[in-house]
Amino acid sequence: QVQLVESGGGSVQAGGSLRLSCTASGNTYSTKCMSWFRQAPGNEREAVAFINTDSDSTDYLNSVKGRFTISRDNAKNTVYLQMNSLKPQDTAMYYCAATVRWCSFAQWDYNSWGQGTQVTVSS
Repeated sequence: QVQLVESGGGSVQAGGSLRLSCTASGNTYSTKCMSWFRQAPGNEREAVAFINTDSDSTDYLNSVKGRFTISRDNAKNTVYLQMNSLKPQDTAMYYCAATVRWCSFAQWDYNSWGQGTQVTVSS
């Protein structure tokens, strides 16, 4: 099992930026993919971005393409989500997730989850 701890959330005005971090510990050697999901009140959890171990496969939710960038530092077992040009509709709890499977946007493929970090964007 992999333990995940997110940080970096906060409150910003529209147009601002935040960088989320997710640090993994435990059996990280078997992890093939790490992702960010988000869930706003009253909404279902949705995938935001994923990145594989070698960082040569990434994908994004259409609504964040061009604004968010996912990256990772394997030496630090950390994945980042740089969020620029934030919009009020980006307000949500953001969760980091890890899987031993190939990357996907299906949350049921992920067996390890962090506790989440809140992002609030005001207009």
